[in-house]
Amino acid sequence: MDLHRSFTIREHSHRVLNPVTEEKLATLGRALALPPGTRLLDLACGKGELLSTWARDHGVTGVGVDISTVFLAAAAARAAELGVGERVTFVHADAGSYVHDTPVEVACCLGATWIGGGVAGTIDLLARSLRPGGILLIGEPYWRIAPPDAETVRACHANSRDDFRSLPALVRQFGELGWDLVEMMIASQDSWDRYEAAHWLNVRRWLDDNPDDELAGSLRAELRSAPLQHVRYQREYLGWGIFALMRQ
Repeated sequence: MDLHRSFTIREHSHRVLNPVTEEKLATLGRALALPPGTRLLDLACGKGELLSTWARDHGVTGVGVDISTVFLAAAAARAAELGVGERVTFVHADAGSYVHDTPVEVACCLGATWIGGGVAGTIDLLARSLRPGGILLIGEPYWRIAPPDAETVRACHANSRDDFRSLPALVRQFGELGWDLVEMMIASQDSWDRYEAAHWLNVRRWLDDNPDDELAGSLRAELRSAPLQHVRYQREYLGWGIFALMRQ
């Protein structure tokens, strides 16, 4: 069980594996005002930047779960670099079936709600590890502008318009599922650019070093199309945010 190699190539230089910048992630940590000793579970944690930096800055402890051995190795190295290796643990496992053995104060899944089959299922999954009164963090795309056609939908990595909601509809969904929205951090178009453009440079440098690799053809084709796809479609139509929820 591991993540396809193409993902680790694209995300080679990233610390935060979503369109929220390191600065915005830090701002969210300060906004939540988590007391030292807060226990946090991060499903599909990637390189563990949230867990490690919040352990350093706010004294949280916790567990990150991911299927990528490459990302988990980077997460462990980052925790050691920040001096929090004894406060955080990273587990190689299927996040879609992971429930913490004791309830935590914060449970999160940022940008990987497919692990629960969508927003509702992922909230249900996270809630199984959350203590009463705890905070749940969901990172999710939404439509900034309603897509006008199927081409736009596909270019935004969706199968249909119904894969994502507008921001008001997403907030309404949280309430309908029984959760109060208590804080949020929204990616800007600039932070989308920083996230996506770094992919292109990572891919190009990898292609220069690995011209004969079996993935070279597909990644070369991706590099030809991805920048235009981003500036024409994703940058304009697709938003992304982290939403902090507490049960009603």
